[in-house]
Amino acid sequence: MSQQTTSFAVVITSYNYREYVLEAVESALAQSRKAAQVIVVDDGSTDGSVDLLRERYGADDRVVLLCGNNGGQLEGFQRGVARVEADVVCYLDSDDRWAPDYLARLGELYDARRDVDFVFTDMQHFGEENKVVGFHRSAVDLGYTAVITYALTRWYGAPTSALSMRAPWARKVLEVPDSFRETWRLSADNCLVFGASVLGARKYYLPTGSVWYRIHGKNGWWSNRSASVAYTNRLRSRGLIGYYARVAGLDESCIELSKLEYKTKPDPQWAETKRYAALAMRGRAPLWKRVEHMLAILLGSKATGLPKSS
Repeated sequence: MSQQTTSFAVVITSYNYREYVLEAVESALAQSRKAAQVIVVDDGSTDGSVDLLRERYGADDRVVLLCGNNGGQLEGFQRGVARVEADVVCYLDSDDRWAPDYLARLGELYDARRDVDFVFTDMQHFGEENKVVGFHRSAVDLGYTAVITYALTRWYGAPTSALSMRAPWARKVLEVPDSFRETWRLSADNCLVFGASVLGARKYYLPTGSVWYRIHGKNGWWSNRSASVAYTNRLRSRGLIGYYARVAGLDESCIELSKLEYKTKPDPQWAETKRYAALAMRGRAPLWKRVEHMLAILLGSKATGLPKSS
């Protein structure tokens, strides 16, 4: 049995969610495996959230309150992570909540797998919509995802409340130009997900059934999913990936590493195998070499002879 040595910090960002924020904070404090820190960042709320938080937690040494001007979600992440003194950072939106076993479930994995940098989980939607949303039915060691994210804008993650990563990675992905704060006032979880992938974090999907994602009509991204918004979000994401690629020194030549990246996945899904096989054909190597890489991925798949469902 692994010794519990991984410490956790929880960063809760909040803006004008007075009716929900206490529920989020209490769910973090109620974890069976206690967090070393619960850091609440209020992003200049004007609905009385600040007074409520100070009244409830101002004298509570379990909670660090950071109240400031409205700078958006990315700045909130940066302010919160700057105060982290723990091994792993878990993010929680102030309109969501966790079941009491969430950190315990994450802790089992982080304790046992020191090579895993980034863990995300499934979510139970509640409120105006009720369904479970997840990456796969069971746990998946995704290995490294830099090349496929760079080439295909693949998303290996989840919305904020289902994300966690080791603290050095949390700091690394948030080292972005100040101008990004305006661009990513909303949906800054893109910085966490894409940044971790492109900069080289090892990722793992762990379904827990412990994250509850509230649908209430005021969700910044959820409530606005028009074709125009989808396009602009995709365009911004492509630019974000390009920024992280420049930081990492990646260009189109990295596609030639697709076969090697695929090999970091111990038990890939069949859909993932097909994506990497197609990706291998996009490199700048001679055609025969690209075909060789594609066949090596398909024929050397760790699948047991039958394609796995995606």
